[in-house]
This record gives sequence, structure tokens and C-alpha cells, in this order.
Amino acid sequence: MGSSGFEGFEKRLELVFSLPSCGGARVQHGLRLLPVGALREALEAVQCAVVSAAGNTAFDAYVLSESSLFVYPSRAVLKTCGTTRLLRAVPVLLRPAGDELGLALRSCRYSRGSYLFPEAQPFPHADFADEVRYLDGAVPSGLRFRRSSVMSASHRHSGQHRWHVYAASASDDDVTGKDDEHADGTPHFTVDVCMTDLDRALDRQFFLTPGDGRTSHATGEAMTAASGLGDVNPRSLAFGCAFSPCGYSMNALDGARYATVHVTPEDGHSYASYERGGDGAGALASIGKAVAVFRPATVSVSVCYYGTTGTEGTPQAIAAAWVWSAVADAVEPLSLACRSRAAEAFPGAMTVTYQTFTRTPAASLDMIDRS
Repeated sequence: MGSSGFEGFEKRLELVFSLPSCGGARVQHGLRLLPVGALREALEAVQCAVVSAAGNTAFDAYVLSESSLFVYPSRAVLKTCGTTRLLRAVPVLLRPAGDELGLALRSCRYSRGSYLFPEAQPFPHADFADEVRYLDGAVPSGLRFRRSSVMSASHRHSGQHRWHVYAASASDDDVTGKDDEHADGTPHFTVDVCMTDLDRALDRQFFLTPGDGRTSHATGEAMTAASGLGDVNPRSLAFGCAFSPCGYSMNALDGARYATVHVTPEDGHSYASYERGGDGAGALASIGKAVAVFRPATVSVSVCYYGTTGTEGTPQAIAAAWVWSAVADAVEPLSLACRSRAAEAFPGAMTVTYQTFTRTPAASLDMIDRS
């Protein structure tokens, strides 16, 4: 809990490993064989805990007290909000992955937005330069291709929004894990949507009703249905959880694809996030549905993808333009105007795009009339 309110903006860590060439179950299940104690130790270092767990044949998904964890055979995604110490998980996870499972780290990606309450963050998270130094010391020296960047929102209407990215890779080629939805070689996308100043009538859905005797999971399921979040990825199996006195987290599983939503609806600093991994068309098409649930005043969208999005040999700049256009097509019909956009290349054949959107004047007047 920050000094002024709860920090909604998450920190996100993705670790990709090489599976051993032989070893039976270790080859098939990889990181999913990590002992429960090892996961607990990593989460304790971060200062969060498991609230619920689900899984299928492709991966395991955990709702945490502060956001989510996804574990594939060769990939782990850990996302935490508040004043958690996310990067403390790196050395704790690398030890059992290497010593007990024989897995070698191939790439590390860390990203986050601009905090609502940066002064409340613990070391090294208050300063991106400190985060970069910490990661440089925590990942193996074999990850020699490294780059960090702060992607800025250049337009004056975009406020202080920034997207911070650190990437380290053992190769400058595609190092994505081959255990999930992009095993067939199609471009893999991760969409991160951050929303602030949510519609006040809509964010009330994520407050507990006094005297409600249902469990947090039963209330979370009701919030999923009432808010329309269950329709964002209708083929998914969603697991929602409500928090007291307000707040909501949800993980959704669809084969090897995941989606996750987190809401901190406190007055004055309301925030919601939506993340989905998968193929480009499906992931990008879901953005508008997620934003429509919250009708925020400000939205930032980061898209991380590997490979090209067009025909073979398509230049990276054209690929980024295609992503920008697809994101704008999803968001702008919701009375939000694109204020800035950027794209940068990172090690591991990775491209990250970043766009910011703000509510148009006409939409702002309509919000006032309805409040």
C-alpha cells in the first residue's frame, strides 16, 4: 500500500528457458515440475501469495494476492502490483530451475508502466536505472544481448505515461519458448493494456457489497459475469477473485493462451489492466472489448511480438505500423484518440510498440452528463 493509495500499475517479468534434450518428464513438463516450496519461496521474496490455482495440459495459472503467475514448461510470466519486489524472484527461480530441472535461461524480459505512486516503491523499483542494474547482475552472463529503454508518450495530452522495457537474450534470434501457441512459427503477441480514470459507474461493480457472505471466488465469478469480462475471450475458462473492500483479479485459460485482468477501482486513482498472449489477430481484436468494460479516460497499449507480422521479409517498421493501426482500430471507436506511438527493437528478434490514448472532448462531456 502506497502512502497515497494502492499502486495499480504492475511490474511484469518473463523468463524463457531451454528445455533439456533428454530427461523424460523434465523435457515434457519443464518448469511445471518446480517444487511447491520453490514457487512459495519466490513469491515470498516478492511479498505476495497464491490465492487460487488452475491449469490445463499446456500451463498452470495462479491468481496472486497481487496479480498473477503463469508457468509453461519453458516459460514463466510473473506480474505483480502494489509495492511488491518483483525482481527479487529472479535469482530465487533460477536456482531450482537450473539445479533441480536442468533448465538454462535463454531470455529475460521486464516491463512496466509509470507508477501512480513512485515514491512508495521499494528498491530497486523506484528508479528504472536501479532496476536495470539489478537485472544485469541477476541474469547469467551468457545472456549477452541486452537492451533497456524508456518508451515515452511524446504528446502533451498523454501526461507522464512511459513504458519501461529491459530485455536480455542469449541470442539475437527468436528465443521464444516452443511450448505454447506460437510453436507453429506464427508471430507470438503479448498485449498489455493499462487503463486509468475508469468510468465511475462501471468501476462500482468491483466493490464488495457490505454483508455479502459469499466467498471471494463466488463474488469474483459474479463480477466476471456482471461486468462483461467473461465475453472478452468467450472461449476461455475464467477464474475471478474479488478482494475486500474492493478490487478484482481474473485469469482466463484457452488452450495454450492466457488472459488476465486486474482492477483497483479506488476513487481518485482507479486503474485496470488487461493482458493477453497469443496470435496477433486474436490478441489485438480483444483489446477493444476489454477497454469497453471500463470506459477509461486514459489508455496505454504495449504490444510485444516476435518475428514479422506481414509477408516474409516485411521490414520491422512496416510491421510496427500494422500493429499501431490494429490497436487504433480497436480503441478509437470507444471515443478515445491516439496521442502518441513508438516502436523499438530488442534482443531476441523482439519488437515492442507503445501507444497512448485519451478520451475525446465529446466523450468527456457525455461522462459529465451521466455522472
